[in-house]
Amino acid sequence: MTGLPSTSSYRASISYGWVGRVAHQAGLIVMGALHPRRTETKQLDSGTLILLGAGSAFWPVLKASPEWQGPNPVDRWSARVIGQMAVDLGANAYFPFGGPPYTPFIDWALKSGRTFSSPVGALVHDTVGMMISYRGALHFSKELEIPIATGPSPCITCDAPCTRTCPVGALNTHSFYDVEACQGHLNTTEGQTCMTGGCLARLSCPLSAGAGRDPGQSAHHMRAFHPT
Repeated sequence: MTGLPSTSSYRASISYGWVGRVAHQAGLIVMGALHPRRTETKQLDSGTLILLGAGSAFWPVLKASPEWQGPNPVDRWSARVIGQMAVDLGANAYFPFGGPPYTPFIDWALKSGRTFSSPVGALVHDTVGMMISYRGALHFSKELEIPIATGPSPCITCDAPCTRTCPVGALNTHSFYDVEACQGHLNTTEGQTCMTGGCLARLSCPLSAGAGRDPGQSAHHMRAFHPT
């Protein structure tokens, strides 16, 4: 997939920037990185973990892939593409699907220093806001040089439109996520706005525009969450 040789000498030269370029070629973005031994990370205790997510180029790449014609296209595409990246780059691949048990992606995301808990409990990322879609992670045995994420949560200086945008208050500050209220709303005429364009609360995050999310991708995820 990457067109790069799988040799020990090549793998010895792998860098954080190189991983980012390979991910970009595949339609993915690097959403964070960490050294597990320094952050008391669940499941891992050494090396370098690089988190990969859907970038703005992801949707057209997925729709042009062979996985698009079958069931669970997003997960199957992620398994193939990131799995091949792991082979090419000499890493181990992990995915947020395929459980239980599930890989602790929430812990990894929070430990990366680029993802935070929003006022409504959902995760918020420093560049894609609440339109987060982790597709996998690469774990390298050695510690690569990675950017140090030290910025505070973007929610600190935000007036929190996510707390008042959901028409039925399904995402809120006191009970995190009222799934029953959300599902009920999606069955209504008014709820079709969310079904075709994505969750209004998540879209209201000022940083969500940074995801460059195609409405078709949001609609696909909503249909998976709420089949009709």
